[in-house]
Amino acid sequence: MLQEISIKNFAIIDTIAMQFDQGMTILTGETGAGKSIIIDAMNLLLGSRAQTSFVRHGADKAEIEGLFFYKDSPGIAQQLATLGLENSGELILRRELFANGRSSCRINGMMTPLSNLQAIGGLLVDIHGQHDHQELMSPAHHLSMLDEFGDQAFLAIKTAYAETFSTYKDLRQKLLAVKKNQAEFAQRIDVLSFQIDEISSADIDLHADTAIYQRRTQLTHANQIVGHLDAAYYALDDETQDSASLSMVRHAMNELEAVSHFDEAAYAKLSEKISEAYYLLEDVVADLEKRIDELEFNPSELTMIEDRISVLSTLKKKYGPELTDVLSYLENCQKELARLTGDDNSSESLETAFKAAEQSLISHAKQLAEARAVMAEQVVLDVKLELADLYMEKADFKVMFEPAKFSVNGNQHVEFFIQTNPGEGFKPLAKTASGGELSRIMLAIKSSFARRENKTSIVFDEVDTGVSGRVAQAIANKIHKISQSGQVLCISHLPQVVAIADVQFHIDKQQVADRTTSTVSKLSRAQRKTEIAKMLAGDDITPEALAQAEKLLEK
Repeated sequence: MLQEISIKNFAIIDTIAMQFDQGMTILTGETGAGKSIIIDAMNLLLGSRAQTSFVRHGADKAEIEGLFFYKDSPGIAQQLATLGLENSGELILRRELFANGRSSCRINGMMTPLSNLQAIGGLLVDIHGQHDHQELMSPAHHLSMLDEFGDQAFLAIKTAYAETFSTYKDLRQKLLAVKKNQAEFAQRIDVLSFQIDEISSADIDLHADTAIYQRRTQLTHANQIVGHLDAAYYALDDETQDSASLSMVRHAMNELEAVSHFDEAAYAKLSEKISEAYYLLEDVVADLEKRIDELEFNPSELTMIEDRISVLSTLKKKYGPELTDVLSYLENCQKELARLTGDDNSSESLETAFKAAEQSLISHAKQLAEARAVMAEQVVLDVKLELADLYMEKADFKVMFEPAKFSVNGNQHVEFFIQTNPGEGFKPLAKTASGGELSRIMLAIKSSFARRENKTSIVFDEVDTGVSGRVAQAIANKIHKISQSGQVLCISHLPQVVAIADVQFHIDKQQVADRTTSTVSKLSRAQRKTEIAKMLAGDDITPEALAQAEKLLEK
């Protein structure tokens, strides 16, 4: 239930705050006074698309805030749980629209995307306006209108069908793509196979293949390196010369060892140090000898290394720039080849999966059609009962089904047919009903839906257009009957509808200092009597009009 709404700087509204209660509330006022603007503000609060023209001229932003109470609503509870909000039985929705085109949404003070506001708003309020007549006149909307009548079991059937259709559609597109691009697939498979073979045959070893570059450098400059190493070796240890460094150090070590026992603190320490130097130099000489042997020039090894480097350089140019990139490219090629040659992408397996999906789609479509047929029978019964209350007791209503292409909504085309008088035969609703009949048919459909929907509030925006007399009274009774099980807000110019309301707000338009502003006032019973009399007789209120207004209020 909408408890309160606050509107600021919206169109011609400066500031308006309205409080509502259970039952039926009517909004009245002259054309252009701002009644529909209030409905536009409510629509914006519930998540409709914003327009910068809604912001009052000269204001930075428009603000709409609504307080809602609800109870025993599984749909709202589930939606709040999805959004991570507390299910407290109370919701505050807020929408701000800035003059620069930006807007913000809040639920219970928390910023939230517009989609969340729409999801919650759609469960709180159901707004029926004159545009609904256009939907009723368009057969393209009849299927969705019929589906609104469905319960949770029907929704489950429709959801299962939609999921099956999505699988069917994906497989169909995939199969068509595979068949259409069969040659391209084969060519791509050949390219991938060649690249994989080329890289795999190189048998890249990151550690070994990185080391061969250093080995090539050593082999290429082997003679130069060996010359220097030989010179260093003979300088340290030349058996033909007693003046070699190692020989001289060995001689000094022996001499110090011979006197070390005379003074252990001095000579022994010197002997120990020179011994360390000797053995260190001896290790260096051994290492030099080893490296000289290893660096012996080997033309065949150099040729093999050059050939290997040539292969690696070619691969790096094609798939590099580094060997790690080449290996990553190989891995990606192998994955793509697996996708293209896997069972899931073969035309035979896709064909099998597609046929299975097609059979499943047909089965689910049949279940959906059967559920709609049962639902349509109930809709027909309900609408006919509602029409009888609206002085169309001789009218007959029918939901017609025709085969259609498979879509996300099934494979049926739905259209409403009506027989307004016995013997005339059923004809498409869009071609036969008058304006007044459309109002009653729409109200009959919405009334039958209202008994099943769990909306906290229902808004009727001039749904009584084109009727008068006893039909107007029947429509008034129907709207009031709906309000007895909830909350109804209604805009109307019909005295009968206005009089039957529990509460009446009057919207007026005033001009103050070259500014037009809408104001709202809650009318007393006496004021309501005067307003209804104006509807009956115009501004020149007669005693008869007042008496008639009194009778309407008493009824």
